[in-house]
Amino acid sequence: MNLRQALDLRDREVISLVGGGGKTTLLFALARELVAAGRPVVTTTTTKILEPSPEQTPLLIVEGDEAKLLRLVRDNLGRYPHLTLASERLSGSKLKGVSPGLVVRLAEMVDGYIIVEADGSARRPLKAPNATEPVIPPNTSLVIAMVGADAIGCALTEDNVFRSAIASQLLGLREGETVPAEAVAVLVTHSRGIAKGSPLRSGSPQGGPGARIVPFLNRVDIEGTLPKARELARLILARRHPQIERVVLGQARSPRPVVEVVLRDGPTDSATRTVRNP
Repeated sequence: MNLRQALDLRDREVISLVGGGGKTTLLFALARELVAAGRPVVTTTTTKILEPSPEQTPLLIVEGDEAKLLRLVRDNLGRYPHLTLASERLSGSKLKGVSPGLVVRLAEMVDGYIIVEADGSARRPLKAPNATEPVIPPNTSLVIAMVGADAIGCALTEDNVFRSAIASQLLGLREGETVPAEAVAVLVTHSRGIAKGSPLRSGSPQGGPGARIVPFLNRVDIEGTLPKARELARLILARRHPQIERVVLGQARSPRPVVEVVLRDGPTDSATRTVRNP
């Protein structure tokens, strides 16, 4: 099972990655897989990202003028299967991203996939967003909410949880207390949690969900984390968030990043089905 299957990708998705560490690694792993399948890919960020290597992307375009950037994309889409876009080079080998509005305009041009790193976490396995985070483009169709499985049972400190003070308020835990799996499930599914601001379908009579949200529980290769991640996946699905129907367990740095997928399966809170990667 590859990432496309695990995430249940559809055609011409706009994919935004939010939450804890591993987003950049997963972004380029997914881009490689899509390019290998013959689909054009544009990767970018609406925040900041480390400058990618030539192995990660064949063409990096850095241009602050959005009209010029769009022209450069149009001129190079047929020449390169994968483009990475930024608006400015920053110190520390970082790139400043593009506006959410530009991502909307890109989607009109790209007959393929747009993958956006829409959040920052200073490489912590868990994060709670502040008032301006994450920066999810409004045309996003899939939000991947990253959580490090090693965060389950960690101490609620800034070393482990980015913006730990916000997490403390949101979860009702004191700083320094243990973060149980139940609290991580709340952070994933809460309206002010990791996937805050994920687009909803406007004009739907049922008010149904727009963007799908797929939590990706990363780093399950660390000893002892896989059973904890399985329990966390069940707890997330039991909360019955209307935009979450599956949870992926994996290790973004691995050549085989998907370990298994836990699916919501049936009307009861506890009904789940697990698909393991052979």
